[in-house]
Amino acid sequence: MARTDRLMRLMDALRRLPAPVTAARLAVETGVSPRQLYRDIATLRAGGALIDGEAGLGYTLTEDPALPPQSFSRLEIEALRLAVESLAGIGDEALVRAGRDALARIVATLPERQARQALHAIMRCFIQTPARAAPTVDLALIRTACWDERALLIDYVDLNGAGTRRVIWPLGLSYSDQSLMLLAHCRLRMDFRVFHVNRITTASLTGDSFRPRRVGLVRDYAQGRRERGTAAPR
Repeated sequence: MARTDRLMRLMDALRRLPAPVTAARLAVETGVSPRQLYRDIATLRAGGALIDGEAGLGYTLTEDPALPPQSFSRLEIEALRLAVESLAGIGDEALVRAGRDALARIVATLPERQARQALHAIMRCFIQTPARAAPTVDLALIRTACWDERALLIDYVDLNGAGTRRVIWPLGLSYSDQSLMLLAHCRLRMDFRVFHVNRITTASLTGDSFRPRRVGLVRDYAQGRRERGTAAPR
Protein backbone atom coordinates (compact mmCIF):
# COMPACT_ATOMS: atom_id res chain seq x y z
CA MET A 1 0.00 0.00 0.00
CA ALA A 2 1.29 3.44 -0.91
CA ARG A 3 2.45 5.58 2.02
CA THR A 4 -0.18 8.28 1.39
CA ASP A 5 -3.00 5.72 1.22
CA ARG A 6 -1.75 4.10 4.42
CA LEU A 7 -1.72 7.42 6.29
CA MET A 8 -5.21 8.28 5.02
CA ARG A 9 -6.45 4.89 6.19
CA LEU A 10 -4.87 5.50 9.59
CA MET A 11 -6.59 8.90 9.89
CA ASP A 12 -9.89 7.30 8.91
CA ALA A 13 -9.46 4.60 11.56
CA LEU A 14 -8.70 7.22 14.22
CA ARG A 15 -11.87 9.11 13.27
CA ARG A 16 -14.09 6.03 13.00
CA LEU A 17 -13.11 3.78 15.91
CA PRO A 18 -14.06 4.46 19.56
CA ALA A 19 -11.24 6.30 21.30
CA PRO A 20 -8.73 5.61 22.63
CA VAL A 21 -7.71 3.15 19.89
CA THR A 22 -4.91 0.76 20.71
CA ALA A 23 -1.85 0.56 18.50
CA ALA A 24 -2.60 -3.13 17.92
CA ARG A 25 -6.07 -2.32 16.57
CA LEU A 26 -4.73 0.48 14.37
CA ALA A 27 -1.99 -1.81 13.02
CA VAL A 28 -4.65 -4.37 12.02
CA GLU A 29 -6.85 -1.69 10.41
CA THR A 30 -3.98 -0.37 8.30
CA GLY A 31 -2.27 -3.69 7.62
CA VAL A 32 1.14 -2.74 9.03
CA SER A 33 3.41 -3.89 11.83
CA PRO A 34 3.21 -2.16 15.24
CA ARG A 35 6.63 -0.62 14.60
CA GLN A 36 5.43 0.88 11.30
CA LEU A 37 2.26 2.06 13.02
CA TYR A 38 4.29 4.06 15.56
CA ARG A 39 6.26 5.63 12.70
CA ASP A 40 3.02 6.55 10.92
CA ILE A 41 1.62 8.16 14.07
CA ALA A 42 4.80 10.22 14.32
CA THR A 43 4.49 11.22 10.65
CA LEU A 44 0.90 12.40 11.11
CA ARG A 45 1.87 14.38 14.21
CA ALA A 46 4.74 15.99 12.35
CA GLY A 47 2.26 16.97 9.62
CA GLY A 48 0.03 18.81 12.11
CA ALA A 49 -2.47 16.15 13.21
CA LEU A 50 -3.36 16.42 16.90
CA ILE A 51 -3.14 12.82 18.16
CA ASP A 52 -3.18 12.31 21.93
CA GLY A 53 -1.96 9.16 23.65
CA GLU A 54 0.97 6.80 23.43
CA ALA A 55 1.92 3.15 23.11
CA GLY A 56 0.17 1.05 25.74
CA LEU A 57 -2.59 3.61 26.34
CA GLY A 58 -4.18 4.06 22.94
CA TYR A 59 -4.60 7.06 20.65
CA THR A 60 -7.25 9.75 20.22
CA LEU A 61 -7.49 12.11 17.24
CA THR A 62 -8.39 15.69 18.11
CA GLU A 63 -9.63 17.61 15.09
CA ASP A 64 -8.21 21.12 15.22
CA PRO A 65 -10.25 23.84 13.45
CA ALA A 66 -7.29 26.18 13.84
CA LEU A 67 -5.19 24.21 11.35
CA PRO A 68 -4.48 26.24 8.19
CA PRO A 69 -6.66 25.53 5.12
CA GLN A 70 -5.38 22.97 2.67
CA SER A 71 -3.24 24.31 -0.11
CA PHE A 72 -2.32 23.06 -3.57
CA SER A 73 0.05 24.29 -6.24
CA ARG A 74 -1.54 25.55 -9.45
CA LEU A 75 -0.37 22.44 -11.30
CA GLU A 76 -1.88 20.20 -8.58
CA ILE A 77 -5.21 22.02 -8.97
CA GLU A 78 -5.12 21.49 -12.74
CA ALA A 79 -4.25 17.81 -12.23
CA LEU A 80 -7.23 17.33 -9.90
CA ARG A 81 -9.60 18.87 -12.45
CA LEU A 82 -8.22 16.71 -15.24
CA ALA A 83 -8.55 13.58 -13.12
CA VAL A 84 -12.20 14.32 -12.32
CA GLU A 85 -13.02 15.13 -15.95
CA SER A 86 -11.42 11.90 -17.11
CA LEU A 87 -13.89 9.91 -14.97
CA ALA A 88 -16.57 10.53 -17.62
CA GLY A 89 -14.80 8.03 -19.89
CA ILE A 90 -15.21 5.25 -17.33
CA GLY A 91 -18.97 5.08 -17.76
CA ASP A 92 -19.85 4.91 -14.06
CA GLU A 93 -22.22 7.81 -13.38
CA ALA A 94 -22.08 7.38 -9.61
CA LEU A 95 -18.29 7.65 -9.73
CA VAL A 96 -18.47 10.73 -11.97
CA ARG A 97 -20.87 12.46 -9.56
CA ALA A 98 -18.69 11.52 -6.58
CA GLY A 99 -15.62 12.98 -8.27
CA ARG A 100 -17.36 16.24 -9.12
CA ASP A 101 -18.81 16.58 -5.62
CA ALA A 102 -15.42 15.91 -4.05
CA LEU A 103 -13.70 18.47 -6.27
CA ALA A 104 -16.36 21.07 -5.42
CA ARG A 105 -15.76 20.53 -1.70
CA ILE A 106 -12.00 20.78 -2.18
CA VAL A 107 -12.32 24.02 -4.14
CA ALA A 108 -14.66 25.44 -1.47
CA THR A 109 -11.93 25.05 1.17
CA LEU A 110 -9.11 26.61 -0.86
CA PRO A 111 -7.80 30.11 -0.19
CA GLU A 112 -9.44 32.72 -2.44
CA ARG A 113 -6.57 32.98 -4.92
CA GLN A 114 -6.35 29.22 -5.42
CA ALA A 115 -10.14 28.90 -5.66
CA ARG A 116 -10.05 31.38 -8.56
CA GLN A 117 -7.31 29.34 -10.21
CA ALA A 118 -9.48 26.22 -9.96
CA LEU A 119 -12.42 28.02 -11.58
CA HIS A 120 -10.22 29.25 -14.44
CA ALA A 121 -8.16 26.13 -15.13
CA ILE A 122 -6.50 26.11 -18.55
CA MET A 123 -6.45 22.32 -19.05
CA ARG A 124 -9.38 20.20 -20.23
CA CYS A 125 -9.78 16.49 -20.86
CA PHE A 126 -11.43 15.37 -24.11
CA ILE A 127 -9.97 11.87 -24.28
CA GLN A 128 -12.55 9.50 -25.72
CA THR A 129 -12.46 5.90 -24.54
CA PRO A 130 -14.18 3.04 -26.37
CA ALA A 131 -17.56 2.09 -24.95
CA ARG A 132 -17.44 -0.91 -22.63
CA ALA A 133 -20.28 -3.31 -21.98
CA ALA A 134 -22.58 -2.05 -19.23
CA PRO A 135 -22.39 -4.03 -15.96
CA THR A 136 -25.34 -6.27 -15.22
CA VAL A 137 -24.81 -6.06 -11.45
CA ASP A 138 -24.97 -3.22 -8.95
CA LEU A 139 -21.53 -1.60 -8.85
CA ALA A 140 -22.43 0.11 -5.57
CA LEU A 141 -22.84 -3.34 -4.00
CA ILE A 142 -19.45 -4.48 -5.26
CA ARG A 143 -17.73 -1.30 -4.11
CA THR A 144 -19.30 -1.58 -0.66
CA ALA A 145 -18.30 -5.23 -0.39
CA CYS A 146 -14.69 -4.28 -1.20
CA TRP A 147 -14.65 -1.41 1.28
CA ASP A 148 -16.34 -3.37 4.09
CA GLU A 149 -14.46 -6.61 3.34
CA ARG A 150 -17.62 -8.70 2.95
CA ALA A 151 -17.92 -11.91 0.94
CA LEU A 152 -20.01 -12.07 -2.22
CA LEU A 153 -21.87 -14.92 -3.88
CA ILE A 154 -21.70 -14.44 -7.65
CA ASP A 155 -22.95 -16.17 -10.77
CA TYR A 156 -20.30 -15.79 -13.45
CA VAL A 157 -19.99 -16.64 -17.14
CA ASP A 158 -16.35 -17.21 -18.09
CA LEU A 159 -14.68 -16.38 -21.41
CA ASN A 160 -15.62 -19.83 -22.74
CA GLY A 161 -19.31 -19.30 -21.98
CA ALA A 162 -19.43 -21.68 -19.01
CA GLY A 163 -21.45 -20.55 -16.01
CA THR A 164 -20.29 -21.02 -12.43
CA ARG A 165 -21.41 -19.96 -8.96
CA ARG A 166 -18.69 -18.90 -6.53
CA VAL A 167 -18.15 -17.26 -3.19
CA ILE A 168 -15.45 -14.60 -3.48
CA TRP A 169 -13.68 -12.11 -1.29
CA PRO A 170 -13.73 -8.91 -3.44
CA LEU A 171 -10.52 -6.92 -3.18
CA GLY A 172 -10.61 -4.12 -5.76
CA LEU A 173 -11.89 -2.83 -9.10
CA SER A 174 -9.69 -1.94 -12.08
CA TYR A 175 -10.72 0.14 -15.08
CA SER A 176 -9.16 -0.18 -18.54
CA ASP A 177 -10.14 1.19 -21.95
CA GLN A 178 -12.65 -1.54 -22.67
CA SER A 179 -13.23 -3.51 -19.50
CA LEU A 180 -13.96 -3.30 -15.79
CA MET A 181 -12.26 -6.01 -13.74
CA LEU A 182 -12.77 -7.25 -10.19
CA LEU A 183 -9.80 -8.68 -8.31
CA ALA A 184 -10.97 -11.23 -5.76
CA HIS A 185 -9.89 -14.24 -3.77
CA CYS A 186 -12.03 -17.11 -5.04
CA ARG A 187 -13.08 -19.41 -2.20
CA LEU A 188 -13.83 -22.20 -4.69
CA ARG A 189 -10.31 -22.22 -6.16
CA MET A 190 -8.68 -20.84 -3.01
CA ASP A 191 -6.62 -18.53 -5.17
CA PHE A 192 -6.72 -15.07 -6.70
CA ARG A 193 -8.93 -14.51 -9.74
CA VAL A 194 -9.66 -11.48 -11.91
CA PHE A 195 -13.30 -11.39 -13.05
CA HIS A 196 -14.82 -9.37 -15.91
CA VAL A 197 -17.54 -7.42 -14.10
CA ASN A 198 -19.84 -7.45 -17.15
CA ARG A 199 -19.73 -11.29 -17.00
CA ILE A 200 -21.03 -11.34 -13.41
CA THR A 201 -24.76 -11.95 -13.87
CA THR A 202 -25.80 -11.83 -10.19
CA ALA A 203 -24.09 -10.78 -6.96
CA SER A 204 -25.28 -10.84 -3.36
CA LEU A 205 -23.75 -10.56 0.09
CA THR A 206 -23.27 -13.85 1.93
CA GLY A 207 -23.24 -12.27 5.38
CA ASP A 208 -19.63 -13.34 5.99
CA SER A 209 -16.78 -10.93 6.61
CA PHE A 210 -13.11 -11.37 5.76
CA ARG A 211 -11.90 -8.30 7.66
CA PRO A 212 -9.07 -7.53 8.20
CA ARG A 213 -7.67 -9.69 5.40
CA ARG A 214 -8.02 -7.36 2.38
CA VAL A 215 -4.79 -5.38 2.80
CA GLY A 216 -2.69 -8.49 3.30
CA LEU A 217 -4.33 -10.30 0.37
CA VAL A 218 -3.74 -7.39 -2.00
CA ARG A 219 -0.12 -7.28 -0.88
CA ASP A 220 0.21 -11.04 -1.50
CA TYR A 221 -1.36 -10.70 -4.94
CA ALA A 222 1.01 -7.89 -5.93
CA GLN A 223 4.00 -9.86 -4.66
CA GLY A 224 2.90 -12.91 -6.64
CA ARG A 225 2.56 -10.83 -9.81
CA ARG A 226 6.07 -9.47 -9.36
CA GLU A 227 7.50 -12.94 -8.83
CA ARG A 228 5.69 -14.52 -11.80
CA GLY A 229 5.87 -11.57 -14.12
CA THR A 230 2.60 -12.73 -15.69
CA ALA A 231 -1.05 -11.83 -15.54
CA ALA A 232 -3.28 -13.50 -12.99
CA PRO A 233 -5.51 -16.40 -14.14
CA ARG A 234 -9.08 -15.52 -15.11
